[in-house]
Amino acid sequence: MKIILSHPTGNANVRAVATGLLQAGILTGFHTTVATFPGTFLDRLSSFSALAELSRRRFDPALKRITRLWPWRELARSIALKAGLPNLTAHETGLFSVDAVYQSFDRRVAASLGCTPPEADAVYAYEDGAYASFLRAKQLRIQCLYDLPIGYWRAARRLLEAEKTRWPEWAATLTNFEDSEAKLARKDEELRLADRIFVASQFTAETLNDFPGVLRSVEVIPYGFPAVGEPRQYADLSDGRPLKLLFVGGLSQRKGIADLFAAVATLGSQVELTIVGRKATDNCPALNAALSRHHWIESLPHAEVLRIMREHDVLVFPSLFEGFGLVITEAMSQGTPVITTNRTAGPDVIQHGHNGWLIEAGTTAALQTAIEHLLHRPSVIAEAGRAAMETARQRPWSRYGQELAAALAK
Repeated sequence: MKIILSHPTGNANVRAVATGLLQAGILTGFHTTVATFPGTFLDRLSSFSALAELSRRRFDPALKRITRLWPWRELARSIALKAGLPNLTAHETGLFSVDAVYQSFDRRVAASLGCTPPEADAVYAYEDGAYASFLRAKQLRIQCLYDLPIGYWRAARRLLEAEKTRWPEWAATLTNFEDSEAKLARKDEELRLADRIFVASQFTAETLNDFPGVLRSVEVIPYGFPAVGEPRQYADLSDGRPLKLLFVGGLSQRKGIADLFAAVATLGSQVELTIVGRKATDNCPALNAALSRHHWIESLPHAEVLRIMREHDVLVFPSLFEGFGLVITEAMSQGTPVITTNRTAGPDVIQHGHNGWLIEAGTTAALQTAIEHLLHRPSVIAEAGRAAMETARQRPWSRYGQELAAALAK
């Protein structure tokens, strides 16, 4: 099998897929908007501080010869964001919105299929960037391989609708209800066109039960872990130091932050909470009030996120709807055990009580109980942290790429 891989922006899992398929000898082309390779023009541009984020688009140099770039709209989006021009990047409607970038890229990939070498047996594309490519692939009798990084939208609406009643003062943060009917219809059509569907967690696979129709095979291959950090020392809490809790992620009730703030409020000075993440909206007084009572950091470079994880006892990630939750594996790689829910990749990578803790999503009492357990038995933090690090060591990103390549090559 020869596969063309397409993704508009690229991220850790896409890098692992690209490298894994290349090493397996089945990748014949890689399409993206922006990618940097040593010595290229874009790589030189990344040395300027204003364009330093280009360094996040670095890929394996071996991919350079088969990579095709469509950079201009994505670069314009980055410039518009830095220039503070929100109308140009507005959700769906902006000329340089994420949606515009994805759809323009998808159309270009579709137009390239069957017109120029390389020949391909399949195209591997991702949610919101596969519709046009898959339509063209069907015309050419090319197999359509679909990657769904986050749970299915109908399941998200079903599960999160209750939050508007449970936490009405946090409803403004639930921005996932803003997608247009046209965008949702494209998502459904991508799924209908897919010959095989790949997801990274069992939870994501289960959300597809809400799809109103019959889907092809759904295969679960969990993502890998970042490089494991150096062995770390764990603080002794017997001297009365508060338990240092950390949350990293978007500040929305989709991530369960109302439950987190409520649980922490009952524990008073026994815990110290740090929040790293951007607000989903400025129009939520409850969120603003909660942030004022804790240590809030709006954004950090990835290396700093890993560092701050090592400075905390536990990562708390009470998400209500998560395709995977990369912060879970990032924290575990640094020896920081995680409390998370059954609606993340937690059940795929965490053994409850061994290398972390699992709770039922949307249950403040369960979250509070999990934190109190650590206050009463702080010694389990070090035990779980070391076990989490060992779990991470056994599943590097390369293993994810290899497993996906093996599945595709069957």
